[in-house]
Amino acid sequence: MEVGNYSVGLDIGTTKIVAIIGKKNEYGKIEVLGIGKSKSLGVHRGVVNNITQTIKSIQQAVEEAEMNSGLKIGSVVVGIAGQHIRSLQHSDYITRADSEEVINEDDLDKLCNQVYKLVMLPGEEIIHVLPQEYKVDGQAEIKEPIGMYGGRLEANFHVVVGQVSSIKNVGRCIKSAGLDLGNITLEPLASSEAVLSKEEKEAGVALIDIGGGTTDLAIFKDGIIRHTAVIPFGGGVITEDIKEGCSIIEKQAELLKIKFGSAWPGENKDNEIVSIPGLRGREPKEITLKNLSKIIHARVVEIIEQVYVEIKNYGHEEQKKKLIAGIVLTGGGSQLKHLKQLVEYITGMDTRIGFPNEHLAGDSDSEIASPLYATAVGLLMNAVQNEAKGKLQSTEEAGIEEEGELVMAGEPQEPSKAARPKKERKSVFDKWSEKLKDFLDNAE
Repeated sequence: MEVGNYSVGLDIGTTKIVAIIGKKNEYGKIEVLGIGKSKSLGVHRGVVNNITQTIKSIQQAVEEAEMNSGLKIGSVVVGIAGQHIRSLQHSDYITRADSEEVINEDDLDKLCNQVYKLVMLPGEEIIHVLPQEYKVDGQAEIKEPIGMYGGRLEANFHVVVGQVSSIKNVGRCIKSAGLDLGNITLEPLASSEAVLSKEEKEAGVALIDIGGGTTDLAIFKDGIIRHTAVIPFGGGVITEDIKEGCSIIEKQAELLKIKFGSAWPGENKDNEIVSIPGLRGREPKEITLKNLSKIIHARVVEIIEQVYVEIKNYGHEEQKKKLIAGIVLTGGGSQLKHLKQLVEYITGMDTRIGFPNEHLAGDSDSEIASPLYATAVGLLMNAVQNEAKGKLQSTEEAGIEEEGELVMAGEPQEPSKAARPKKERKSVFDKWSEKLKDFLDNAE
């Protein structure tokens, strides 16, 4: 594999910015070639609020990743999240002119494009139209209607909406940092790629990604994304509470949370005390761990209960919508001690911590396999897939022009272009990314 054959994921978070360079090895796993991280200074609750600082932080993370890997970063896949993201369910239909002809991709595109025309609030834009199930002439629960006969084609859609200005600002930061925007993907979806298995998505699972500024939720059932939500609280508000409740500075509060914090107050004895140095020669402060975990517990319960309301809104209580695989926690906030037990206690659902190590090569740095990097690994996986797709398409085009059919080394012979469907079907994410790129180009 030549040195230039690598991909880059860029996670612009509220507390940290991570640039991760990698490629696929011969076993189909992701080999991480370099990682760079910097403190995120211009992002608040997942939204860029200081362009200059964000550009500096991105450049810092990118330079560190370049130094670690000895490679030059050009194009990146970036994640989009933040409190401006919301989702809704919508049903729509089209009446086909000729029911004697089979349904084709153009019919599905026509139906999707109709949803994009929905009127949104000022400044909002539909960034995602995800078909769930189709109905053909009243026949329900059809996953793939192409090739069927029918006059009326209906579908239920999961529509994700975001603020145009927030999306453009992310694009502006990437371009100003001297990088190309390869693709944009929704962060909860990137995390789900990294930590969820196919079986879990099929059985029904809720992924809760607890970041610094926001907590992202993505619900899957029957292998399809069913619900997304962004709760505008994360690990940052817990630190803020500790800072206020114990009258200490933010840096000390963050360290306290990481080293001694627990989401379950009953775990600490009354006589467990930690001493914190005073500022500029002042007396040190003594804080009981029981008091610390009470502060953390109160805020964590609030976050989990808000997430659980979203899960119940999806209809988890109904037998048909039951999430058999329960909850998967990921993100930096999921590393809080006893959080798994607290989530199980509040929701009554099976819970596990999601690590992104399943898709990483065996010799990867153990630090990268932390839930902290779930989104970054998911974005890298997305970048690797795009790279492979682009390569395959260009190879196909070259192969077909020369010989009329394409033969890849060690692969079974592919049929000629004539034997294939007329055009390769683009995924919803590809269409979405193209739409966003058009936004950003128009904004220039």
